[in-house]
Amino acid sequence: MSNKKLLGIILCIGIAILATFLGGLQNLVGAPMIGLFIGMIILNIMPSIDKDFKAGTSFAGKKFLTWGIILAGATLNFNQVLGYGAKALPLLLFNICLSFTVAYFVGKKLELSTNTCTLVGGGSCICGGTAIATLASIVKAKESEIAYAMTAIFLFDILAALLYPYLAGAIGLTPNQFGFLAGAAINDTSSVAAAEATYNVLNNLDSSLAITIKLTRTTLLILVSIIFTIITVKKESNLNKNNEEQLSIGQTIMKVFPWFILIFLVMAILNTLGVFNIIPGLGKFFKNGYKFLITAALAGVGFKIQFKDLFTKGAKPIILGGCTWAAVALSTLLFITLFANYVG
Repeated sequence: MSNKKLLGIILCIGIAILATFLGGLQNLVGAPMIGLFIGMIILNIMPSIDKDFKAGTSFAGKKFLTWGIILAGATLNFNQVLGYGAKALPLLLFNICLSFTVAYFVGKKLELSTNTCTLVGGGSCICGGTAIATLASIVKAKESEIAYAMTAIFLFDILAALLYPYLAGAIGLTPNQFGFLAGAAINDTSSVAAAEATYNVLNNLDSSLAITIKLTRTTLLILVSIIFTIITVKKESNLNKNNEEQLSIGQTIMKVFPWFILIFLVMAILNTLGVFNIIPGLGKFFKNGYKFLITAALAGVGFKIQFKDLFTKGAKPIILGGCTWAAVALSTLLFITLFANYVG
């Protein structure tokens, strides 16, 4: 590894440290998005970047992303869908189907890539940046597709976090109804926490329902990851049938299967079984570790995006993000209105 490539990797780690600090100062913008923007800023103010240096940032964008996803599995718990969050499962599952349907339908009209539609749809219905990062590795999305999807999700996530606590009061939602709205229709966990904290202050409450539903929703990333892994393997298998190189189904799986997803699932199972509770502080290490690695990865992704591309090529993904965000928000509002007694 050349010194310049190593320097690129070290810089991404340094950006992740700074972004983590800045993310801890407030609850609206998460460290991964801050890391992405810092990487973009450095790229756009530097006159030129050495090829080996860029190779280092690309290494960070790919390897750190995979490692971060594996650690993210250790923070997921299947038991979360068996508690109160289970009441929200019908809504959450419907929103997943709705978000991807809108993403593919509108994305096709906007002439966006299938990968971009997948990332925006997944980010809107599951958990923002973590879902985008996970799905990007499965479908082998380009770094530009990741950046545009992250930006699209970020803008509407911030809007929802700021708007929903006051919207709830304006339209007379009960605390439980607000919990469903914030937990099911705000993407990033930190944004859900910020919205819930604002709502609690405004109404002199101490509720955590929104976070409970959000954690249930995040756990569904496991289901979505398995589905897209199967789709990817089947897609690659069909491509191989049309090529001169004929591979068996087993060979195709060995070639294209994202094996890190298996480790991701194993980590989730171990966490559900309480294995990580044996060592004090290990759970917190995994939680902070996966966010840090994804932040470092997105810093590397930022070194691929010019600002002019973000406001030209990135405009359509932002429109798509607005459509999926609106669809999930309206679906959730309709659910809590029609099933007010069920929600409580």
